[in-house]
Amino acid sequence: MPPRSRSRRRRWWLLPLALIVLAALLHTAIWRGASTRLTQGFDAWTAERRALGWTVRHGAPVRDGWPLSVSMRMPDFTLESGPRTTPVGLTWQAEALTLRVALLDWDRLVASPGGRQRLDVAGQTFPFAADRMELTLPLEGGAIPREGVLEVERLRLNSPWGAFDLRRGSLALRSRQSATEAEPALNVELVLRQLGLPMPGPGALGQQVALVELDASLSGPVPPIRQPTQRAEAWRDAGGTLDLRRIALRWGPVGTTLSATGTLDEALQPMGAGQLELTGAAEAIEAMVAAGLVARGAGAALRGMAGLLARPAPDGGPAVLELPFTLQDRRIGLGRLPLTRLPALQWPVPPEPPDAARDPSLPGSD
Repeated sequence: MPPRSRSRRRRWWLLPLALIVLAALLHTAIWRGASTRLTQGFDAWTAERRALGWTVRHGAPVRDGWPLSVSMRMPDFTLESGPRTTPVGLTWQAEALTLRVALLDWDRLVASPGGRQRLDVAGQTFPFAADRMELTLPLEGGAIPREGVLEVERLRLNSPWGAFDLRRGSLALRSRQSATEAEPALNVELVLRQLGLPMPGPGALGQQVALVELDASLSGPVPPIRQPTQRAEAWRDAGGTLDLRRIALRWGPVGTTLSATGTLDEALQPMGAGQLELTGAAEAIEAMVAAGLVARGAGAALRGMAGLLARPAPDGGPAVLELPFTLQDRRIGLGRLPLTRLPALQWPVPPEPPDAARDPSLPGSD
């Protein structure tokens, strides 16, 4: 074989190696760029939170994840509210917070708190930990995320009332900032499975709640007012409503499914009406009497009414009781029978509007 032909053959063998090296260099450049953008995005988010009055603290970030993802781990992460950011003091601490973006899913950010965590709310401390906790958010160029999904597995939480544990749970939030009246401004979907309580429930309910489900939406518009009381008033006056499409509970022998529509009354207290389906009615009434939610006389009347109104389930299961219910003036009623009165919601006192005595630039009241 001529020398020139052998030389060309060697160069052809080098071509695949050169392509591999070029692809590796290109991938590394893309990974470094994505890592830089992740860092810059988090720094911008931190600056915005601090400008709004929040405190954000963490240790030196560690970047990792190559080659299949971009991740940034921040040890000793703390997020703390200021005096004007939330109605009550709020502090969240985690041993570490990891932000991750997969190379094949560039438009999704996954935030994973790890290790021991602690939530302080209004002076109460709730230490907790989970085998897995992930918050998935869309990356939308610095805008407020339109949606978010939080998933947890094997959550253990200590509280002043005892220890809770949760086998599996998820919370999905979807918002629409431009919602008008009768359009959903916020959708909430919550599912909790196998929730262990610190102590057994009243009556025959037991210590473990098998299932909690919530599917609800808040109609718009939600006004951009920071003060909670004024925001609630503006939302109510604009025709805002809360649509509880489904609330389901399975706790021991009791199963409930509820749907309702409500809003706030003139005193900013909840009011509404809906439909309740109940299985295990006798056990549920017994539990309400044991918990002090229903007087014994009303409990006896409820048991008699339940026995008359319950219908057999089509599949041969427990009898089903269907009842309309109302909430007005903080009183809950089932059918024509009043049940109990809820405690009043205590809203923060809105600040007084400025007048000429406090601001000379404003006209006087006379």
